[in-house]
Amino acid sequence: MMSKRWLRYTKFSRFFSSGRVNVDFIANLRTILGDDKVNTKTPVLEAHGRDESHHKVSAPEAVVFANCTEDVVATVRACREAKVPIIPFGTGTSLEGHVSAVEGGISLDVRNMDQILEVNESDMDCLVQPGVTRKALNNELRHTGLFFPIDPGADASLGGMVATGASGTNAVRYGTMRHNVLGLKAVMANGEIIKTGGRARKSSAGYDLTRLLTGSEGTLGIITEIRLRLHGQPEAVSAAVVSFNDLESAVDTSVSLLQYGIPVARMEVLDSISMTAVNSYSKLSYKEQPTLFFEFHGSEASVEEQSQVAKEISQSYGGSDFEWSVHEEDRNALWQARHDAYYAALALRPGSRGWPTDVCVPISRLAECISQTANDINQTGIVAPIFGHVGDGNFHVILNVCEDDTEEYIQKTQDVNDRLIRRAIAMGGTCTGEHGVGIGKTKYLEQEHGEEAVRTMALIKKALDPEGLLNPGKIIHAKFM
Repeated sequence: MMSKRWLRYTKFSRFFSSGRVNVDFIANLRTILGDDKVNTKTPVLEAHGRDESHHKVSAPEAVVFANCTEDVVATVRACREAKVPIIPFGTGTSLEGHVSAVEGGISLDVRNMDQILEVNESDMDCLVQPGVTRKALNNELRHTGLFFPIDPGADASLGGMVATGASGTNAVRYGTMRHNVLGLKAVMANGEIIKTGGRARKSSAGYDLTRLLTGSEGTLGIITEIRLRLHGQPEAVSAAVVSFNDLESAVDTSVSLLQYGIPVARMEVLDSISMTAVNSYSKLSYKEQPTLFFEFHGSEASVEEQSQVAKEISQSYGGSDFEWSVHEEDRNALWQARHDAYYAALALRPGSRGWPTDVCVPISRLAECISQTANDINQTGIVAPIFGHVGDGNFHVILNVCEDDTEEYIQKTQDVNDRLIRRAIAMGGTCTGEHGVGIGKTKYLEQEHGEEAVRTMALIKKALDPEGLLNPGKIIHAKFM
């Protein structure tokens, strides 16, 4: 492992030095790439060491703004020669410190690589650069009758979504990024370019390098092109809201819907605290009780049938005030409120910074896991709303922390997070369903996968990145490296 050295530390930021980013190295980068693509100003560095998580800023020593694959290749080769770490950066919406420069080095910003290179309507696929955001892609696709369904809430870059193996509210129907990436172009640690996958809908040819790179968080290669699977826009869409007397009944309803085979497109649960926050933040008037948000896709007849079955199942678990709508503006307001639940949660403690954590468990253990977590939060006395994508067993807890919180409060928050993760793993689940590992969950991989599996991951990392320069400190705990 490369040794870490402090450059300087402030209340909000920390700057690590790799010991190799000096005046000569920066001058060399500017000669290779051009002055306008290399930035060393402190505000820019701080912005590139921060994501949406609670982790303290760990800023890089310089930022490179790449415009094309060739810029990425040139940067990687220069950094390899000087043994300088490289941290890929998209929009900075990750949630476990993925962009933190914990060993200094260069932040490689790909936001200018924002071209949609191909849209193949007949084959329902497209080719994009990593800086394209999901909203930009869907705006471009609007006239084609196609759409890209993966929706993590934030308008994240597609490169970042691939790197973290993202999913979101639509995963119960359309799967995660792993199910919707057909192929990639990536620059490896040695500066070589590889292409993985292709346009065929399936293949049994060789190792699945596409899946290997998807979810690797920039630790194995830097993605420069993405081939995505597209889906047809449904003929009809309806959304519904139903409230319950308790959280367990809401979760049991979601499990029953899945067991009945209802092809729900979105199914989200929010606890009573989340509903209070959402009503206040988004100026809504829903009951401040545990609530399910649904969305159904299909023909007009099938959507109406799905909605009716969902209503009947919800009522059997005590659900009330079942409201549904087919109007696009109403649906958009509903899902915008759900996507804003994170910021609504922060507003419960003004000045707080979010500590969003997620786990995923088998759906048969979902009600039990959420119930035990809610009880733990109540007994601990911290502010921590619960919401999530119950259709696939994935839920989130927003652990709000403030700069002036006592050490006791911070410790309570850390303990709740730790117990949540260990509880989920013990139930056959995972420490993260969609946020990724980053720096925040490296210590849980061994419990989840076993020492031998993590050592195998470390062997793959060392084989593809022997110098350990690609996003160091992420996914694999230092003891395995």
